[in-house]
This record gives sequence, structure tokens and C-alpha cells, in this order.
Amino acid sequence: MTVRAILSDEKRGGIITAEPGDTVAQVVALLAQRRIGCVPIVQDGRVLGIFSERDVVYGLAREGAALLDRPIETVMTAPPVTIHADTPILSALSLMTRRRIRHLPVIENEAIIGFVSIGDLVKSRMDRIESEAEAMRSYIQQA
Repeated sequence: MTVRAILSDEKRGGIITAEPGDTVAQVVALLAQRRIGCVPIVQDGRVLGIFSERDVVYGLAREGAALLDRPIETVMTAPPVTIHADTPILSALSLMTRRRIRHLPVIENEAIIGFVSIGDLVKSRMDRIESEAEAMRSYIQQA
């Protein structure tokens, strides 16, 4: 199963993004308002970087409150680690584990088409395992 299946199966209300010129304070407010931990920084449909809770914590430790007035492009994590929609779920999980990241932009023709979290991928994998186990139980009961 590929990441594309998750994107088409889930009811996604659009991808929440920020722009490179937004201030850290604006993006932090967006994270809090939407109750999310990360946002891709996008310009003209292309992902330039990622801004996460970790970036906030590291930036505040380094610069203090002055961080909040800086443009997000100066503190985002770049270049972003991305995947394609046809990436197998297990490969995406492996990448996230190796790189110690929790969110991945899904790219197609250099444009962002989705955004998945490690939680999305784990849930999908667990749903599939449970479905296979149920099919096996049904098969055994019928035999």
C-alpha cells in the first residue's frame, strides 16, 4: 500500500501551509489555532521548508523572544524531506524513523498534494493488519 491510498481515503480539508514571509509569531499562532505540530512553508505550490514545534523550541532557546519577529524562512528546517504519493507506507515509516521526523509533505510534479504524519501512517498500517487478521479469523471459522 502506498501513501496515495491514505491521501485518497482520508477526508482532508486542504493542506494548512504558511508562506516564507510570515513571521514566526504568525505561524506559531496558526499552529496553536489549528492544534497542529508542524506546517509546510510553501511558495507557488512548492515546499521550501518545514516549521515545527521543535523549530520554535530551538529558536527560543537560541534567540529568546526576538525569534517571534523573524520571517519564518530564516528559521524553518530546509530543505524539507519529502516523499512521493507512490512511496510505500513502510518506506515512509522507515524514512521518518531514520530521520527522526514526524511529518512529511507529499509531492507530485514538484507541487505539494498532501501532508502525512507518522500517526497517519501507523494508523493506516494498523488498520490493514487488523483487517487481515479479521479476514483470517473469518476464513478459519468457515473452514
